[in-house]
Parts: sequence; C-alpha cells; structure tokens
Amino acid sequence: AALTVLDMLHQRLTTWLAPILTFTMEEVWLERHAGDDVSVHLEDFPETPADWQDDDLATKWDAIRRVRRVVTGAIEIQRQEKVIGASLEAAPTVHVRDAEMLAAVKSVDFADVCITSDVRLTDDPIPQAAFRLPEVEGVGVEFERAEGQKCQRCWKILPDVGTHSHADVCGRCDAALG
Repeated sequence: AALTVLDMLHQRLTTWLAPILTFTMEEVWLERHAGDDVSVHLEDFPETPADWQDDDLATKWDAIRRVRRVVTGAIEIQRQEKVIGASLEAAPTVHVRDAEMLAAVKSVDFADVCITSDVRLTDDPIPQAAFRLPEVEGVGVEFERAEGQKCQRCWKILPDVGTHSHADVCGRCDAALG
C-alpha cells in the first residue's frame, strides 16, 4: 500500500511539475523509467480519482484562504508603514460575520496559517477602522502587535517565552524539546 501511494505521488508530482521544472523533472522521471524513448514531457497528466476529491474540505479551505487574504493584506500595510518588520510581530483580531467561515477558521491553528504569533477570532461586529477587502465580504482585521518575547526556536512573540524549563522558548517549543 505504501509503495502504491509513493508511486502515485511520484507520477503526479513529476508530471505536474514538469512544465515548470523541465530539466529537474526529466531527471527524476528517468531515474524510475529509464530508456531513450521515455520522457516525462510525453506523458499525459494523470486523472485524479473521484474519491480523492472532498468537496467539503475544499469549501473549508477556500474559506480559510479567503480570510487569510484579508489578514495578510492588513499585515502588509503595517509592514509597508514600518510598524512591523515581519508578520510574526503581529497578533491581529479577525472579525468574521459568517458562522460557517468562522467555524472553518477556528478548526485550524489560524495563527500558523497566517504566519503570525497569535490571532484572535471573533464574530463581534466589524469596527469601522478595521481593514477589509471588497472581494471578501464579512471579514475585517484589526492590527495589533504581538506581546511578549521572541521564542528562539519558532520566532513567535509570546507572553510565556522564558517561563519554561528551556530558556528563551515558548510552551509549545519547550514541550517539543522535552
């Protein structure tokens, strides 16, 4: 079963990436399919089986990406104005009016998805001053700087850094370090 999965991944990744990484994917393909008359560029894109497609999961991640687009837009303005130097210096408050969209965003570690130190998710009314994008209705972002110290392992700025058995790391990294 594992070899079948690896074979499917190899075939799909090499054919999908061949138009972009032409020489690299040709070398990868020839390692498995040697011969003078063989080329990844002569292969058709493989059909994706219908049971691989999960419409609910696709809808969930579409909502997550839409909210993330608003967050990154708000952070980029702060970066351009030199308020912050990196997105990990942010801990925005994200207002989401749609209950399904909010549930999708809450189902993942949204701070990691947005590459921020923290994020606060709420269904409170969107303040007038909040950053919005016209193409993503019902989402507003209030920028806030992350509070605390910088973790030397994950670089997030968190209030619990330095309070664990390993110096200068957050709780999550302390647990990972054992």
